[in-house]
Amino acid sequence: MNRDTAEPDVDGFPGPNARRWIEFHGQHAAPSEYSHEFVWDITREADGPFVTDVDGNVLLDFTCHIGAAPLGYNNEKLTDKLEEFDLVEPMKIAGQDMYYGAGPSPDESAVPGSSHLMAKLTEVSSQYGMDTVFLSNSGAEAMENAMKITNDYRAPSKYGVAFSGSFHGRTLGTLSITKSKEVYTRHYPQLSGIETVPFCADRGCDADSCDCGFFAGGGSQLRSMLAPEGGHIDPDEITFLTLEPIQGVGGYRFPSEAFMREVAAVTDEYDIPLVVDEIQAGIGRTGEIWASDHYPIEPDVIASAKALRVGATISRSEIFPSEKNRLGSTFGAGDLLGSMMGAFTLEAIDEYDLLENATQRGEQAKELLRDNAPDYVDDVRGKGLMLAVEFDTPERRTAVVQEALKRGLLTLGCGKKTIRLLPPLDSSEREIDLGMGIFLEAIEAVGASAKAA
Repeated sequence: MNRDTAEPDVDGFPGPNARRWIEFHGQHAAPSEYSHEFVWDITREADGPFVTDVDGNVLLDFTCHIGAAPLGYNNEKLTDKLEEFDLVEPMKIAGQDMYYGAGPSPDESAVPGSSHLMAKLTEVSSQYGMDTVFLSNSGAEAMENAMKITNDYRAPSKYGVAFSGSFHGRTLGTLSITKSKEVYTRHYPQLSGIETVPFCADRGCDADSCDCGFFAGGGSQLRSMLAPEGGHIDPDEITFLTLEPIQGVGGYRFPSEAFMREVAAVTDEYDIPLVVDEIQAGIGRTGEIWASDHYPIEPDVIASAKALRVGATISRSEIFPSEKNRLGSTFGAGDLLGSMMGAFTLEAIDEYDLLENATQRGEQAKELLRDNAPDYVDDVRGKGLMLAVEFDTPERRTAVVQEALKRGLLTLGCGKKTIRLLPPLDSSEREIDLGMGIFLEAIEAVGASAKAA
């Protein structure tokens, strides 16, 4: 496959082979959230955003596995480096119990491991004074450990603050701070003491014009809940305030500067640890390494995963427990392959100037969509290559996803009536033109009055 000339080519979707694979998978798998009936054939050609399914259909993937494959498929920026190594077994080790290295010293190692990955993560987070990392397996674990270390640091505090529309994971702990769809949380036990505050998703609002509920009565709900401001909560008893700088599952909601300034002011004034969930928005997706870098906030803890290939809780040494065994994970500490891929991803972002590319290609995509979208597209928004198109109804959103899929473009819904677009960070001008053209064709095919199939 030549990435420079490849185009989507779909002959019936899903095909008979995909149906067989899906039926086989479903015989033993618990019901889960598969977004569409796309079955990637890992034995066939794929490059960057282009991928082949088990029926030979070539598709343009603008989901990047919900950001977990930041450079798409078989990207030579990563695979060329991986080819240098003879992979070993076991690649997954009890990483909080055993060290590993490659050669006589870290400086001489040709194989970047978990130690190198942690060093790089502190480097790209140094603007926040962060110097310590705890590696794990997933984003949910990264958030769980963020909650644990702040609880330890602020003991015996008893409150946590989360925002409406948030999604932080599916473990019992992270579900307690997840405030989006009730299907995620219904009938599961919750941690006590979690307070919920409105998330201000009107990115152009200020305190006077806001109608989301965050700003009210001349102040903010966040501030007014605190005892010194007339509320019922002692700020010294707040373990953490956590937010996604840009909400993902909740609908790719981009906050206003006024909202972020108020979050920054309150957490700074009352010394409340600010935990940012960068699991979907981080590692270059928005044109900065961290989405937080776009806003006037100063995170105390960053939780990362997805594009990083491992889970990571990043903070300052004084916030982490000093007691051994206070944190632990059998397969945490960054497995060999995951740590290598995370390190190579960060290297590629630097080497190929992918933050700038994400910014430029994101602007290109927004311009194409805004110039050509019909009236029933309510909003086009994004930072870098974290893009969203919001429709007037959920039914139209669903229909556009289906029509795009028929034409060979993979997209994903989020929120109630929004489609998210996550092209690879190294997308070319041609690929963005191609993808946005197909997407606009899908919108046109749905039409002004069409219903979802």
